[in-house]
Amino acid sequence: MSARRNACLLTLAISSFAGCGSGETTGGAVGAPSVDGGVSDAATEAPVEHPPSGISFPPGFVFGSAIAGFQADMGCPMLSRAVCDDPNSDWYVFTTSPETVGDPTTYLSGENPSLVGPGFWELFGEDIRRADEELHHKALRLSLEWSRIFPTATDGIEGYDHLKAIANGAAIDRYHAIFAELKKRGMRPLVTLNHYALPSWIHDAKGCHLDFTNCSPKGWVDSERTVREVQKYAAFCAKEFGAEVDWWATLNEPLQNMLFGYVQPSAARSHPPAVLLQLDAAKTVFHALIDAHARMYDAVKENDTVDADGDHQPSWVGVVYPLVPIEPANPDSPLDVQAAENIDYLWNRAYLDAVVLGKYDENLDGTTVDRADLKGRMDYVGVNFYSSLRVSGLGVSLLSALSPKFTANPLDLTELPNQPDKLAGLLRFVNGLGMPAIISENGTGDAADDGTGPRFLVRNLKAVADAIAGGADVRGYFYWTLMDNYEWNHGMDIRMGLYAVAKDDAMKRRVARKAVPVFGEIARWGVLSNALIAEYATGD
Repeated sequence: MSARRNACLLTLAISSFAGCGSGETTGGAVGAPSVDGGVSDAATEAPVEHPPSGISFPPGFVFGSAIAGFQADMGCPMLSRAVCDDPNSDWYVFTTSPETVGDPTTYLSGENPSLVGPGFWELFGEDIRRADEELHHKALRLSLEWSRIFPTATDGIEGYDHLKAIANGAAIDRYHAIFAELKKRGMRPLVTLNHYALPSWIHDAKGCHLDFTNCSPKGWVDSERTVREVQKYAAFCAKEFGAEVDWWATLNEPLQNMLFGYVQPSAARSHPPAVLLQLDAAKTVFHALIDAHARMYDAVKENDTVDADGDHQPSWVGVVYPLVPIEPANPDSPLDVQAAENIDYLWNRAYLDAVVLGKYDENLDGTTVDRADLKGRMDYVGVNFYSSLRVSGLGVSLLSALSPKFTANPLDLTELPNQPDKLAGLLRFVNGLGMPAIISENGTGDAADDGTGPRFLVRNLKAVADAIAGGADVRGYFYWTLMDNYEWNHGMDIRMGLYAVAKDDAMKRRVARKAVPVFGEIARWGVLSNALIAEYATGD
């Protein structure tokens, strides 16, 4: 995530960015370094390595990295585009159609994901090998793409067998191959069922940008249909892949679809259909994404009946949500304090209160009703943690049609850099909902590979460790991201990967950044060493 200050809340809210070829990793990626040079065994003279001194993570704590299908899959070096591409998603249409690419109000890079993407669809074997052998990860967060599995409409088609008959068998086989590779390496998949992108038969991204009033289909705005079909898709995936997957996430960052698609798309972040101040539609999308989570949760629980990892629990289902610390510009100003509380409610609490507790706020005014069809449908909350926000207050809402609680001054808002000391408070909030947490995304731009990545990683993992020591229930940490990928409207121009990928390299070679051996050491031992803390987490 790039630092952008004094921007509108709606444009600076968390922007998650989240085979063939040489098969070689350059840039110095190695296994975890030995500790204290090792201790020589008297009989064999072989070095015996020991964990470093430092902060230990709990037994079973999972280290991994995160990717998403649309961002990582395309751009295969040798596979044909007919095999590699996913042309049936709204994001593909949005980022490649001349009408949207040429419109400055979409804020698109103009880069074609088919050409510049990192090609995970082909290179997954080598990427998973690196994650295992070099990073010592025990998990990978990745997404299934609805549009790959069902490139044509599923309306009126019911039941697994009938859906399997129209599904894309080649895509399903590829996903099974990815999961088999993870299993071979002893790595757990955390699977996001919907990481933003919708099939084009659910959402006409181009048409809705050009003529929102008259376009069809409208995606989440067509709430009844889209919720019905995404529930069907979730049920199919749970049955098809349940023997390989136990950890599921229904949705990734639901608020982003609403804000950047229907309220205020901008250069900082733009989502299809990229229409401005469609507040009624935005509210519909917000509520549809609440209902979607609950129905997807039910679908997975009903259809994933196989315990893939031997823990006697066939599924563990949550949502991935971007939590943002909010603070008043002037702690002595009642208007600023009230604005901070209001934005904290709208951004951090209203959605999670609904999908975890069943407390549903129809008008986003702080008044809730209990909905039994929402309550209790959550096993964990995935926390995406990047930056913080400072707000000042007006005392009135400038977006009253969306919420009377939006009392922050949109011209006096500041995004603050990542603040690891604020993470514990967010984790306490999640645990206060009765939920364990996973850090499902946490990362930084690191194009220059100048030490920014290791510093960010160590400081944030220390914050996680400190929170756990203070009583927080945190089960794992996933770094965003494994390799440079297609960062939504920015294309390949925001580079957050542990491995660099040059968009003009036809073979899509991975080049390890400095964070790789650092993360590898931490994950190998389950210890954040005192040496790493001293090097990266002390001082400014």
